[in-house]
Formats: sequence, structure tokens, C-alpha cells
Amino acid sequence: MGRGPLPEVQGASRWLHPADAEPDAGLRLFLLHHSGGGASMYREWPGQLPASVSVQAVQLPGRQERRREAPYTRLVPLVEALARVVSDELDGRAYAVFGHSMGALLGYRLTVELERRGLPGPALLAVSGWAPRGFSAPAALSADPLEALRLLGGLPPEVAADPELLAAAVRAMGADGAVCADHLDDGAAVGCPVVAYSGREDPLLAPEAMRSWAGRTPEFLGCRTFPGDHFYLRTHARAITADLAQLLPRYAAGS
Repeated sequence: MGRGPLPEVQGASRWLHPADAEPDAGLRLFLLHHSGGGASMYREWPGQLPASVSVQAVQLPGRQERRREAPYTRLVPLVEALARVVSDELDGRAYAVFGHSMGALLGYRLTVELERRGLPGPALLAVSGWAPRGFSAPAALSADPLEALRLLGGLPPEVAADPELLAAAVRAMGADGAVCADHLDDGAAVGCPVVAYSGREDPLLAPEAMRSWAGRTPEFLGCRTFPGDHFYLRTHARAITADLAQLLPRYAAGS
């Protein structure tokens, strides 16, 4: 059952990069970033996917050009805000959701929320670097956000060199850590296929953790693993987008 009307989200266009979907693309793809990160992590993805896919990265409040906005610190209000943004965007075209780390958690709960409300869910949910079972966030994520950024390799040199950007990144990381800690696993399943991606040496994932997605979907498409740690996708983005380019039209056709 739904939880009442979705909350109003002021300036929803600020949530999406770019703000407008490609009108001639037959499919849509929404991208969700990791803790302490931002939409810019996906800046190369539109050029790596076919023109038939309209790519929009979500920018959460409290980072990059939204760094002066208060970040969310609770999971449910953030998921409800995302549900408003996505539901307002839906235009009859099939869409998919991809998220890395915290973005995978948000993509999962977003899909659950949309389906609970009877709204069109994604044709495909793609998750990376996070699983409902077997994921262990470092203690520093909330206790010492700066150390967590360094530990996870999520601190780009240009951010570390800019005091204002660094302060915003640390603030966002702390808030995102609180969002992740707010998640209580209720075993909810989604109604769409799920495909998983991970780094083979990811210190945050227990062995076989990504396979726990099999119990959350009627069709688990398996886990693609790549050399690397939690941020393996920085060097394997082209392989991931190539895989998505194959999967998206196949599952969109059945949505």
C-alpha cells in the first residue's frame, strides 16, 4: 500500500543532468551516484551508450553545484523525493535505473517505492558495489567522513585541492553515511529483472554478496565481476555500458 501523496520537490530539474531527456531516444536510463559523490562520476557515460538511450544522472542535494543545499540524512525522505523526481519524468518510454554503492541502495528502494505506489517501475534495475546481504560499510563512513573518502578512493585530486569542494564532499559523505545507516532490510523484492556488477577485490563485499540479489527479483541476470576494488567502475565503465547497451533494449521491449 502507498504511504500517501509523494512529497513536493522544489526545482526538480536540478536533480537531473542533463535536465531534459533526449526526445528522440526510445529508452531512458537514470544513474545514481555513490556516497560522497555526485553526478559528474557519470560524465562519460552518455557518449558510451547508443543514441537510442537517453542518459540522465541524478544529482543529490549537498554536493557539487548543489553543495549549498542541505543533504538528506534519512533514507525514506530521500527515496520519496527521488520517487517524485522520477515519476514526474515518466513519459511512457521504458526506463532503467543504474546505481553504484549507495546509488544501488537508492535504486533498489526507489524501485520498491514506485512499485508499491502502483507507478511504472523500471524495465531493468542495474546495481553495482552494494548488495542487500554481505555489504559492510566502513566504520569511518559516519565517524570520519574524510577518512572514509580516502579509504574508499572516492576523493578526486581536484576535490582534495579545493577547500570549498573538500568541505562539501566531507559534509555529503557524512550525510550519505547516515542515509545508508538508516536502511533496515525488510527483504523487499522488486518486480523487474536485476543485473549486478562488482569489483573482484572490493573490500566492502563478502564473497557471493552480489548473488543475494537473486532473492529480490523474479529474474536475476547474474553478476558481472571485474578486476578492481570498490571503485572498479572507473576503469571498467566502457565494459559496463557495453553490457547495458545489450540488455536495455531486450528488457525494455518486454516492459
